[in-house]
Amino acid sequence: MGKKTTQLAYVQAYEYIRDRILNGELERGTKLVEERLAEEMGISRTPVRDSIRKLEQEGLIREKRVVNPSDMDLRHIFQVRMLLEGFAASHCATYMREADLEKLKQCVEIGRTGELEEVMAANKEFHDVIVGATNNPVMIDIIDRMQSIIYLFRKTVVHHKRPLLIEEHDEIYQAILNHQPEEAERLMKAHLQLDLEFCLNWMKG
Repeated sequence: MGKKTTQLAYVQAYEYIRDRILNGELERGTKLVEERLAEEMGISRTPVRDSIRKLEQEGLIREKRVVNPSDMDLRHIFQVRMLLEGFAASHCATYMREADLEKLKQCVEIGRTGELEEVMAANKEFHDVIVGATNNPVMIDIIDRMQSIIYLFRKTVVHHKRPLLIEEHDEIYQAILNHQPEEAERLMKAHLQLDLEFCLNWMKG
């Protein structure tokens, strides 16, 4: 019971701090004080400390201060995602299991018909299933370390309704389903490039 409660407190702290950074409440340069955050949430300092450590790994915090990704940071992150997720899509077109194909199909359908938060979750799952299907722990870990920045992009493209987002997911799914590795890779890279351009334009206002 104790372990489960600790894990819940960690997830709560992680999401609370991450979301406050991503929605601008905790501005860039803000120093994070563990005691104050723990008091705000009514939890102990340990899950707060663990959350800050995780967010440092993910690039949102540096030396307990909030960072704000620059255009160049975003470009670098997307270059890595294009390489890894492009490869993952190609791999899936050759090796993906039936159960994972079904998950991708469901993600596309939810993307078309779901509420905002459901679309956010389906968007995340679509990319996670493709990366996870490589069974490459190093690749999965690298993507995991970028989750907060990826979440920021995902929020931007979903909330601001980037055109053709779900259609592109469907095209990637169809290429994987039809065993077209080169096409799946090309489509994934193009999809992420459009995400990047949309985010950069939106950030410029």
